[in-house]
Amino acid sequence: MSTLNENIRLLTEQQLATWETARRNYEALAHVQLKEVDVRGVRYRVQFNPARIVSSAARGDDRSLRERRCFLCPANRPPEQQGIPFRGHYQLLLNPFPIFPRHLTIVEDEHTPQRIATRVDDMLELARLLTDYTVFYNGPRCGASAPDHAHFQAGSRGFMPIEADWRMRTDETVVQTDHATLYSLADAPRTTLVIDTDDAREACRLFQAICRALPVPEGDEEPMMNVLALYESARWTVFVFPRAKHRPACYTAEGDARLLSSPASVDLGGVFITPIEQDFQKITADDVAQILSEVCLSPEAFARVKEHIRNAIH
Repeated sequence: MSTLNENIRLLTEQQLATWETARRNYEALAHVQLKEVDVRGVRYRVQFNPARIVSSAARGDDRSLRERRCFLCPANRPPEQQGIPFRGHYQLLLNPFPIFPRHLTIVEDEHTPQRIATRVDDMLELARLLTDYTVFYNGPRCGASAPDHAHFQAGSRGFMPIEADWRMRTDETVVQTDHATLYSLADAPRTTLVIDTDDAREACRLFQAICRALPVPEGDEEPMMNVLALYESARWTVFVFPRAKHRPACYTAEGDARLLSSPASVDLGGVFITPIEQDFQKITADDVAQILSEVCLSPEAFARVKEHIRNAIH
């Protein structure tokens, strides 16, 4: 076991022994309810997890961010929360509101906006070193509960169905280079691009080509996306989910039409999080399909993105 993985194991033990909030929420994971739904032949799990209301209901508008203290800044973290330094400017922290049996937040030391363009190599290195985890990034309007403070998260490897299923769903080879392949998956209404490579520089190059091909919404500084990265058998697998919308219409609907669903990387990876039990009981495969069709790109927009990438690489 690498030193980093051993240090994380020791940190987790220490935090669960001394931090009541974290211990209580990790113990509660043993009792979360799960169900499976089939969305056009793709399996999704739905998790009822009341502790995640903190993230699902987080207000990300500029005024709300200005008026609240950033909970990722060192001065505002719980006094019990300890960290492990990484690359001289991150801290690896235990996430006290877990989705996974093992759940980390990797936080930039400085209070600087959530942006991935200059941090892709950091994400790939985290994936390479954290052998028991899948690393993920939520864009500032794609599920990040702290869009004003740069961070990644990491959760137990193998938790999300897409990690095991994706090779069965490769639809199209978008780009093939000497050391990498960029696929798109046949998993509509989700829109998924997958980089498969043994070369970190190629992963960065293809990722930047994806970013340049995606539209940047007015007023934003980067395309809307969620990203997963894992490293296995000396290869990186990077999933990029381009987004069209922050939250689906059901999030603000009235009455029975309301579902508190604010999809982020884990949802797009195949585990939909519902913090309200009533929502968990009523959500159906059709609901999941509708949510995905709203927050992901349309088939026409996705086709244009892939064509843009092909032209840029070749």
